[in-house]
Amino acid sequence: MNIIAWIILGLLAGAIAKAIVPGYQGGNWLATMVLGIVGAFIGGTLHVFIKTGSLQLAAPGLSIIGVFIAVLGAIIAIYLYGAMSRRNV
Repeated sequence: MNIIAWIILGLLAGAIAKAIVPGYQGGNWLATMVLGIVGAFIGGTLHVFIKTGSLQLAAPGLSIIGVFIAVLGAIIAIYLYGAMSRRNV
């Protein structure tokens, strides 16, 4: 997948995930794009693991299913970041 497709997929998936998850997720368009790209890798890796049973780093292509997988991965990334950044006071 070329760079332009990564940027489009990242922005689209990151924006949709931020709209779905309740609460405030800070960041500008660059943070949203990185969130979407990380989500694509998380979602793609989980998709390959569920399909084949092997753990491989993968990312979906720029399609409707690929965006759906990337959005699910970005939602997981938001929750993981939130869980790791909270402080127990």
